[in-house]
Amino acid sequence: MNVSKVEQRILHALAQGGVIRHHKDDSGRIIAADCATRDGWILTDCSLDLFLRLKRRRLIASQNGAPYRITRAGLDAVRAQLDNR
Repeated sequence: MNVSKVEQRILHALAQGGVIRHHKDDSGRIIAADCATRDGWILTDCSLDLFLRLKRRRLIASQNGAPYRITRAGLDAVRAQLDNR
């Protein structure tokens, strides 16, 4: 599966324990999405368009209204990266 560099960055953060928090309007539509790492940092690369692309490709999912997390398909799509902490 072809995954762009920005999608790789977001999926890698999610694979390490990050989440995507979504914000809805009064009619229930998602109007904004914020990607947070496991340390609490917000990634600025995560736009609404990128969020919808990941959701449409089923690389992320939410259960019972919880923040979005990476799925098994997302884990398979992300390439391994060194984590220089």
